[in-house]
Amino acid sequence: MLDYHHLSITFGDVEAAKAVSFSVRPGEVVAVVGESGSGKTVTAMSAMGLLPRKAEVTGEIVLGGRNIRQLTNKELRELRGNEIAMVFQEPMTALNPVHTIGWQLVEAITLHQDIADPKQKAVELLTMVGLDRPEQRLKQYPHELSGGMRQRVMIAMAIACDPKVIIADEPTTALDVTVQAEILDLLRELKDRLGTAIVLITHSMGVVADLADRVVVMYRGEVVEQGDVEDVLIRPGHDYTRRLLAAVPRLGSGSRQAEAATEPVLKVRNLVVSFAGQRAVDDISFEIGKGEVLGLVGESGSGKTTAGRCTVGLQKPTHGSVELFGQDIARLSTRGMRPLTARIGMIFQDPASSLDPRMTVAECVAEPLVLHKAKNHKERITELLDAVELGSVTRDRYPHELSGGQRQRVSIARALALDPDLLIADEPTSALDVSVQASILELFLDLQRRLKFSCLFISHDLAVVDMLANRVAVMHKGRIVEQGSRADVFGDPREQYTKRLLAAAPVPDPVEQRERRVSRG
Repeated sequence: MLDYHHLSITFGDVEAAKAVSFSVRPGEVVAVVGESGSGKTVTAMSAMGLLPRKAEVTGEIVLGGRNIRQLTNKELRELRGNEIAMVFQEPMTALNPVHTIGWQLVEAITLHQDIADPKQKAVELLTMVGLDRPEQRLKQYPHELSGGMRQRVMIAMAIACDPKVIIADEPTTALDVTVQAEILDLLRELKDRLGTAIVLITHSMGVVADLADRVVVMYRGEVVEQGDVEDVLIRPGHDYTRRLLAAVPRLGSGSRQAEAATEPVLKVRNLVVSFAGQRAVDDISFEIGKGEVLGLVGESGSGKTTAGRCTVGLQKPTHGSVELFGQDIARLSTRGMRPLTARIGMIFQDPASSLDPRMTVAECVAEPLVLHKAKNHKERITELLDAVELGSVTRDRYPHELSGGQRQRVSIARALALDPDLLIADEPTSALDVSVQASILELFLDLQRRLKFSCLFISHDLAVVDMLANRVAVMHKGRIVEQGSRADVFGDPREQYTKRLLAAAPVPDPVEQRERRVSRG
């Protein structure tokens, strides 16, 4: 079906792929895994003819007996969509925000097919990918759909012309565990029903265990191991594969105990936040003691980020109270809040957008120190960069010159600049490779043990929360449905929603994951 033969891709002096060879058969899912920079995405994109002109390519990419590299531009355009299609990682940027879902689907259909009623075909596609009220969805814009819905639309566009191969580039990275499980089930059903071959690019070993038939492991542009999913994930032969698997956080491996009761650093009581009459946060209460990490988990739209924004005064509550260090922040003026903000640090999900691209690393880390007129900036910056294991070599670089993991370390250093008593971390590792995520989590644990700051850790990755948190609160549709010690909530959940969340979280063992999928129904 799709064969890569000794494919090499070079950008100037950089070899992005080196003699890569593997094949994908009809109805088969081949997962291409590895860290950022391993060459997995450029290898897959080369099959679409989408590499930039400066790329020097040797070797063959054969689809249905034709060498893609020998096709003309016109033949390539006909190939895309008809024979090979792509599902991108972030549908919000792949879909056009100024056109309705229906317009974009109809365009994808009419571009490659001559059919009497493309709108009816669009309705059938949305029905096939499991979207309810498909006629209504055609009239909606991308921003009116949830992340899972947008990803279903992307899959509908990909299968519109019955392609032989689908390349799925990190199709579930930004999704909650329950939505991720639905998308994986959908891809599995489609490849079984349509006989489509799928090239799955991912860094999630749980997703690989759930969906893949075979695995190709890439490291620094080379294929270091490939084989059946059980052989590679259960009996890995290469040291790099073993390191990748060892870096994956696993549910049930957490050991942090609940802290002894202390005077709360943060106390939230009967918090309500409404937008246009709809309650995003619905009468929730929780507190965080000194030196304690509370994991706040739930799906997108559950209200967890809104609750986190309320705790630091970035969002005004409709009702209820938020006490920081014993003071009700609703009663404080902007000037009155200033001493409290000096005691709070915040780590955002995407460091690329939260760090000022015009500032050097040193200037980014110094920003809180400057705002709060702290002394000894240079010494403190050096101390912070050393604490997050970056060192002085990065201090004069700009954010775009750093890797994702390095940028997140800068974000952590900035958040800790004023020795905060409370840290708010909103999905700080969701976009990172597993090995980079593991190093960031180890760094976080080490810093928290040494500095004893309290933390509200917001995440949809249950295994990460299991590793870090002393206690867990589970949010669903704006309400906290369950909270307690990490061991109680994850080890013996009482609520059905918590049980569904735990059952939907994939594990990097294909045999165990198959059993979990069957039991999930």
